[in-house]
Amino acid sequence: MKEFLNEVAACSFCTGKLPLGIRPLVQYGASSKVVIIGQAPGRLAHESGIPWNDASGRTLRKWLDVDNETFYNPSLFSIFGMGLCYPGKGKSGDLPPIPQCAGLWHQPLLDGLKSDPVILLIGQYAQRYYLKEAFKGNLTSTVQSYQQFAPKFFPLPHPSPRNQHWLKINPWFLTDTVPYLRTLIRDIL
Repeated sequence: MKEFLNEVAACSFCTGKLPLGIRPLVQYGASSKVVIIGQAPGRLAHESGIPWNDASGRTLRKWLDVDNETFYNPSLFSIFGMGLCYPGKGKSGDLPPIPQCAGLWHQPLLDGLKSDPVILLIGQYAQRYYLKEAFKGNLTSTVQSYQQFAPKFFPLPHPSPRNQHWLKINPWFLTDTVPYLRTLIRDIL
């Protein structure tokens, strides 16, 4: 697996396509108990080389009720996105991940796991890709149906500060879903 991770780090598929260049971000441990699959690294994560190293990551860790040391422990958490590199800025947030990225790298990463971890699917890109026809047509309905995807998958909204409106109009997420998620993560770890 170390050789494969070196291949990921040396990926050149998007040469010339990304505004800040190529910098695949993957945290990986074959014994991980939780896999986090998000959209793609943000600008701050790209610059630091640390996944979820921004306000969204702080919110995600709060939802999971884990500290930085736990979150960044690859024997507990593997972390990668639908795109492994920062895609650039769009009109209303970051651009979508490069679509070919997941097809190139995800299956070998998942196949290298020694256990059956829970996979947190953060946002619609990850949910559509992994849930396929089981995706409920929109993020809200999919996240509300999280128990239908257990024990393998757990769909979540993106913890971006831009999603404050979604959290406000869907109070059930913080009052019902997050406590369930915290219990699940505590029991797994």
